[in-house]
Amino acid sequence: MSTIYDVATLAGVSPATVSRVLNGIAVSPDRAQRVREAAEALSFTPNRTARSLRKQHSEVIALVIPDIENPFFTSIARGVEDVAQAAGYSVVLCNTDDDPDKEARYLRIAVSENMAGVILATAGGQADLAPLLGRGRPIVAVDRRPHGYDIDSVLLDSVAGGRDATRALYDQGFQRIACITGPSTVETAERRAQGWREAVRENGGDPDGYLRYADFRVSGGRAAMPELLALETPPDAVFVANNLMSVGALQVLAERGLVPPSIGVAVFGDLPFLLQPPIGVTVIPLPARRLGARAAALLLERLEGDDQPARTLILSNTPSSDDGSGSSPAG
Repeated sequence: MSTIYDVATLAGVSPATVSRVLNGIAVSPDRAQRVREAAEALSFTPNRTARSLRKQHSEVIALVIPDIENPFFTSIARGVEDVAQAAGYSVVLCNTDDDPDKEARYLRIAVSENMAGVILATAGGQADLAPLLGRGRPIVAVDRRPHGYDIDSVLLDSVAGGRDATRALYDQGFQRIACITGPSTVETAERRAQGWREAVRENGGDPDGYLRYADFRVSGGRAAMPELLALETPPDAVFVANNLMSVGALQVLAERGLVPPSIGVAVFGDLPFLLQPPIGVTVIPLPARRLGARAAALLLERLEGDDQPARTLILSNTPSSDDGSGSSPAG
């Protein structure tokens, strides 16, 4: 029976390169082709059962996300599944409803079921990862990072997204631009608001009084928008920091006869269930599926023995751009 070393010898590459190709991790097209041809010539099939016994864990990955009804997280899940399935892993989807207690229960299940690793978009940032890390299980944070742990992360450039969305509203002639963002305990919510503040200040504006924190759901937008409209000097535009909140905000505006572009609206993330955004709404697109795929690739690298220091990858909000990387978020 052929082994991974036989494939590596025939392909003229290292065993590590063969492992990366078999696990769906990017290598040069030439090397990937040579590995595939060698594996086919030798009738090589990875022995998943033996690998599972050797590594003392199942071939199941837990994907823990805060809101399965949000198409953004659904797209992340698709990206994770694409890469994991190609490498022979199954994915268990765990929906926390942004509830830290549910999140904690799923993380305990990941330990008790001996899962290979976890990809986590944390509910509130206070996740207890010690039991998993103590067992040597890799964890990759996606979109949202838990506090206090040095783990691999794949994030969006939230500061740049908030800044770009707000600048777009200034470019359209609006001057009093408010912000509706997510819970203050969630890093992405704060960073999107940070980008908004930077753009307001660079245009000579004052962000004081125009920021509202809400939940990342339709109800959050519906609750925050009336508060802003009730101000003594209401905003003439609003930056909404996620897709579902924007639906709620737009519902309130429509009920009051305020239709863009008579009032400015910019959204961080594609509006759900619409092929085209409403006329006059600025949308900052997010590469959610690519976010999930990169998170899964990092996790697989750890499962194959990669022991380099924790990495943070920052994905640009423009799908055509290359991913950036660094030790901390850009912006």
